[in-house]
Amino acid sequence: MGGARIQVQGLGKDYGGQPVFRDLAFSLDPGGSLAFVGSSGCGKSTLLHILAGLIPEYEGRAVITPGEARQALAPQHFGLFPWKNAWQNVELPLILNGQPPALRRRQAAAMLKELGLDGLERRYPAQLSGGQRQRLALGRALAAEPDILLLDEPFSSLDAITREGLQNLTAALWRRRGLTLALATHSIEEAVFLGGRILVLGGRPTRIVADLDNPGCGRPEARFEPGYFTLVKAVRRSLEEAERAAGGPEP
Repeated sequence: MGGARIQVQGLGKDYGGQPVFRDLAFSLDPGGSLAFVGSSGCGKSTLLHILAGLIPEYEGRAVITPGEARQALAPQHFGLFPWKNAWQNVELPLILNGQPPALRRRQAAAMLKELGLDGLERRYPAQLSGGQRQRLALGRALAAEPDILLLDEPFSSLDAITREGLQNLTAALWRRRGLTLALATHSIEEAVFLGGRILVLGGRPTRIVADLDNPGCGRPEARFEPGYFTLVKAVRRSLEEAERAAGGPEP
């Protein structure tokens, strides 16, 4: 397992004859992290679904190298199967990958322990807290040992304290596993914490209005540093300027 490279050129997507975004271009090196931040409806989820291979029809190119690299998507609202317990949800991608039962058991147990869910194996998603369900969704995505982890509004339904704790966990997993990480969020603070690069999306159709480097991302102490607040203000300013240029109200 290791990171993979993402390269996007001239990417465009329409729905019902209406353009969602046009001519997007960016790249992400192996082991890097990238946050897409923008208002609801700007195409963040669509962009991630294209990278995950779930939307096959689009304009331009979205290339992942090496070709055998594996992607895993953790969708909004967890995407867990409610009729499967925690163990079964984590084990599912291992079954789909054809791994033998003994290896599946070891890997599922190790993943649940790494995410602090050991002892909760027999609980169903409805019996877990929001934070526990999100950790389970991360565990299921990571169980297949992807090279690229794609997160779609991963923590939007959680309270602030739980959200920050899971952001810290995600950053630790990203560094420890050497993943390439891309996430979509409408939270400016989340984008600044997790994105080594931040692409601010705006306009109609959507375009990249700012591309900001953030080398200090992923460190819990960064939330208290002046550079963090400076970048938060820069992202917010870019979003407001893009909204005004598009003729919409200020956020």
